[in-house]
Amino acid sequence: QVQLVESGGGLVQPGGSLRLSCAASGTIFSFNAMGWYRQAPGKQRELVAVMSNGGRANYADSVKGRFTISRDNAKNTVYLQMNSLKPDDTNVYYCNAVIGQSSYWGRGTQVTVSS
Repeated sequence: QVQLVESGGGLVQPGGSLRLSCAASGTIFSFNAMGWYRQAPGKQRELVAVMSNGGRANYADSVKGRFTISRDNAKNTVYLQMNSLKPDDTNVYYCNAVIGQSSYWGRGTQVTVSS
């Protein structure tokens, strides 16, 4: 059993920052990849950032240079540092982990960027 729990979302003004956390628990030996996705109401879920087991990171063009993904292997936790936030960043953000051949999702955390 694997569970992912996101935290750190909230309301922030444009230009502000937030740090999201995703803690994984359960029977985990290694991660093939962990990442962040987001989905606004009525929209498709899209990739924000992903990190492979070897530490290689990839970002959506819309967040490149503003967001940074990181991982604490000892705590089975992945983070997303979000800077220079824009109203278009308003979304529910979901944590994802690929373990073996299975993909797991958290329930999401709301990020709202508004003045």
